[in-house]
Amino acid sequence: MRCFVAVADRGGFTAAAEAIGRTQSAVSVKIRKLEDLLGLKVFERTSRSLALTPDGEILLGYARRLLDLNDEAVQRLIGPDASGTLRLGIADYIAPRSLPVLLSRFNRNFPRIHVEVRTGLGMDLLPMLERGELDLVICGREPAQSMGRLLYREPLVWVIGEASPTPPGPAVPMAALPYYCSHRRAAAESLARAGMHQDIIYTSTSVVGVQAAVIAGLGVGVLPHSAVMPGMRLLTEADGFPPLPEAEMAIVGEDRLTGAAGAAFVAFWEETLVPLIRQEGAEAAPRPLAHA
Repeated sequence: MRCFVAVADRGGFTAAAEAIGRTQSAVSVKIRKLEDLLGLKVFERTSRSLALTPDGEILLGYARRLLDLNDEAVQRLIGPDASGTLRLGIADYIAPRSLPVLLSRFNRNFPRIHVEVRTGLGMDLLPMLERGELDLVICGREPAQSMGRLLYREPLVWVIGEASPTPPGPAVPMAALPYYCSHRRAAAESLARAGMHQDIIYTSTSVVGVQAAVIAGLGVGVLPHSAVMPGMRLLTEADGFPPLPEAEMAIVGEDRLTGAAGAAFVAFWEETLVPLIRQEGAEAAPRPLAHA
């Protein structure tokens, strides 16, 4: 069931294998055994795509409930013994709407673990990890970096205020994070390849500031898809904006963790984060700008 849900949530066998720490072939074998056991197909596979079958859609709801019940039982029996303090740094573009929900759920399941949370930009949190002020950091990383362990990927998107007109270019008025942010660099590189360039109108040290500026119509922003808010619309290639790379989100510092608190949080985070990221992206459902 856990393999099945991982494949459904991540949209493929390779991504699911990375997430649950197994090989792609092992995940494929488990899905094949599941289908043999049920006597039906749960995924429709082609060389280019993978999608749930109608039976797979039905099974997914039951699978989530089974896993929740399993995890509840394990946490009820084992979780109360996990205790300690975890100093956690989380980049503020990671699950911005769901972070309080995640932390509240963790607190209910592991009441003896005290979590101290610091949010900000990854480039500000990582030095705190190096200085021993944080135990764990969850943040974005450059696609070519091997820093930490990959948790998930999600698209970067261009966003603009819902009532704002499409910038004519080639200068694009931008509401952006500081110059050292990887998302800002990705935007600059994509624009340069398209013969365009950034005109930084507004700089914020937080994603919340960028979101507010975009909604207010100050400029175009670049955000992970799960950080898109109501009041924004997407700018796509149809609007003259070049494609952006995916953002990689990583967990850094787990190799230094000691005790049960850190291990419990890492396991919990991986089990709950990606489904909520997908849910946030679906709920945001921003529309591209309309064309005449």
